[in-house]
Order: sequence, then C-alpha cells, then structure tokens
Amino acid sequence: MNIEILGEGAFGSALVQLSPGEKFASESGALYRASPNVDIDVTTRSRSKGGFLAGVKRLLAGENFFLSTYSPTDGQGGEVGLAPTHQGEVRVIEADGHTPWMCTGGSYLGSSTGIELDTQFQGLKGFISGEAPWFIKASGSGSLLVTAFGRITEMTVNEPLTVDTGHVVAFEETLQYTITKVGGSWMQSWLAGEGFVMNFTGQGRILTQSHNPTEFGRRLGPRLPARQG
Repeated sequence: MNIEILGEGAFGSALVQLSPGEKFASESGALYRASPNVDIDVTTRSRSKGGFLAGVKRLLAGENFFLSTYSPTDGQGGEVGLAPTHQGEVRVIEADGHTPWMCTGGSYLGSSTGIELDTQFQGLKGFISGEAPWFIKASGSGSLLVTAFGRITEMTVNEPLTVDTGHVVAFEETLQYTITKVGGSWMQSWLAGEGFVMNFTGQGRILTQSHNPTEFGRRLGPRLPARQG
C-alpha cells in the first residue's frame, strides 16, 4: 500500500494505492474518486468490532455513523482518492502497533486494516470544554489518515504544553492532559476572547491545526442569509 498526499496547504487530499488483496477504510463520504475495479463496502464496523453501537459512538465523537471499506476485486491493484469536508491539510501517521493515537472529533479520515478504531469518553471535562466529549482511539499497526482545518503542525512533547481545545487534531496516548480555562478568572477568560485549553504532560507526539472550525462557524453563521421556508 502506498499513500500519496495531494495538494499542500488548504486543499489537501490523499490518493491510496492498493495492492491486490489490500483494504482501506475511511469515514463515509470521503471518497471523491476510485478505479473501476475497487469494491466499496459500507459498514458500521472497524475490524469486525462494535457493529451498530460502534457507529453510534462515532456519531457522538463528531464522526460519521458509517465507514466505507475499499478493496480491489480482480486480482489487480487499485486506487482510491479521499478528501476531507473542511479545507485543510491531510497527514499520514504510521502507527507502530505499540502506542495508540487519540483523534479529536472530525479529524479521522481513514486507516488501513491493521488499525482498530474505538471511541473513548473524555468524561465531564469534554462537556466543559465545549468540544466533542469523545475521542476516536486508533490502535494497532498501519497507516492512519487525519485531517485538519488549516495547517497541521507536529510537535514532540517532552515538557508541559498548552494547546487551545479547538486546535488539537490528534495525540499519542502516552500524553496526559487536563482542561482548564484561560486566565486567572472567568472574567479574564471572557475579556480575552478565549475559552478552554488542554494542558499536556508526559512524552509523546501531538498534531495541532492552525484554525479552529468551531470558532470559524460562530463567526460565519451570523453573516449567512436567513433560511427561507
């Protein structure tokens, strides 16, 4: 399997080249092209786990209910083009089978069959932050595609790091975090126009996005014309 990232910056996409017998899964609706010998199977499952409940949990995490699985059908190789809904970069993470990745809501785009998906509840801190209270946990070995709104930056955390909750894309499970407000008081946070941040500790990698889709929606919404009917 080979994955080529097409387009740099705001309009990234991925071209997945499959060898005979290989499969690749993506969130439903991500497909924009495929070779004619590629079969598309729509399911709620990831590596035969979870069924209907797995789809419901992905909905709670801000992902699609269904997954689409692609595989060549004629003993030849095939290719699949995948693109996110938001304008932004696409990044390939090569999971090593030892350290799971936690993907925030909407950042999962696709994965090879060696990756198992599960949904992890953040607890009350997820509700407090205003972001999706569930993460997609990607464990196993293989290729994981994530997407962001804007540019993706990868950092290796060796000392405490603070990131705005709306700018986290994915991070290794070896990192721990707490959610706190910005500033010494609620009034300071409100006056600064900031909300909540995630304070990371431990050692591991983290991917962040340059733009916040939730904040973008809040700014854009009032400028759109009213719906008719």
